[in-house]
Amino acid sequence: MDARFFIHYGLHFGLPVFVALLINKKQWFKIWLILIITMLVDLDHLFANPIFDANRCSINFHFLHSYYAIGIYVIGLFFKKTKILAIGLLLHMFADFIDCLLM
Repeated sequence: MDARFFIHYGLHFGLPVFVALLINKKQWFKIWLILIITMLVDLDHLFANPIFDANRCSINFHFLHSYYAIGIYVIGLFFKKTKILAIGLLLHMFADFIDCLLM
């Protein structure tokens, strides 16, 4: 395991803790769980061959990581019912984007 691994997964699991605390200190755990549930966006990796490639940039490769999907996630920020999910999805895209930069 190298630094890239720790940075990538630190962003995926650690950053949402800080974001959840910023959103609402009283309900941070519930918000954190919602942010973590957005990791299910990685199910689109199941359609790739190979399913996992440590040296592949996910951004704009997998359909739920595409620029079009990211645009939809940004639109989700403007609606109260989807804001937390959109934040989680965009945090996920940010973590994957940083991973691409570190390749």
